[in-house]
Amino acid sequence: MSDVLLSIENLSKGFSSSGRRIAALDNVSLTIAAGETLGLVGASGSGKSTLSRVLLRLLAADTGAIGFEGEDWLALKGAALRRKRARMQMVFQDPLAAFNPLAAVDTVLDDPLRIHDVVPRDRRASEIAMLLERVGLPADYAFRPVRSLSGGQRQRVAIARAIATRPSLLVLDEAVSALDVTVRGRILELLVDLQREMGIACLFISHDLAVVRAVSHRIAVMDGGRIVETGPAASVVAAPQSDAARALVAAVPRLVTEPS
Repeated sequence: MSDVLLSIENLSKGFSSSGRRIAALDNVSLTIAAGETLGLVGASGSGKSTLSRVLLRLLAADTGAIGFEGEDWLALKGAALRRKRARMQMVFQDPLAAFNPLAAVDTVLDDPLRIHDVVPRDRRASEIAMLLERVGLPADYAFRPVRSLSGGQRQRVAIARAIATRPSLLVLDEAVSALDVTVRGRILELLVDLQREMGIACLFISHDLAVVRAVSHRIAVMDGGRIVETGPAASVVAAPQSDAARALVAAVPRLVTEPS
């Protein structure tokens, strides 16, 4: 995993509140290698979601640079940016809010295929069936309305939509936090399988260190808009170096058993 896919350098973003400036991101620097999962953890308000939105260019950075697949990501505009967006896709926490709940699944999956011209029109139905199969759903789910699906099924559709454009990077912002434990485990297994199969890199954002540890090669810890610790996932969990990481480790539930 030596090839750098994404590089973030000295990224800053501030907001004004009650007449004062709040630094949501404060000189953040990170790298993600091709095919790597970087887990980004931190307490609520640490800056994780702001980073994801700046990265997806849903928010403009104040200062800093982002390189993606060898290009200046923040300099891209117009048609060049639209083309490149196919290579970086996002999976949100609430899939029902991420697309029209009245739409059928095939419409949801057809949109990225059409917008990014992934396959010819006469091949879209078979591509949709393949995408559903890839995320563990039957092909006939294409004709179901999104609102009729369970939370886990909707998140599978959201993942299918994200991989439809054949991206090199998925940004997952609390993508499993709204799911129950059993469904969460299945979605995490799906993400790991997809990464192995397709070679996709992931930025996996969560407040739950146990979830991040399960899928990440490395972990970066955010606190107060800054990256305060990075390292191999096992090392950060076993021997956290920062106060923020130690607090996250302490918050992970442990099974307590009584001796017989």
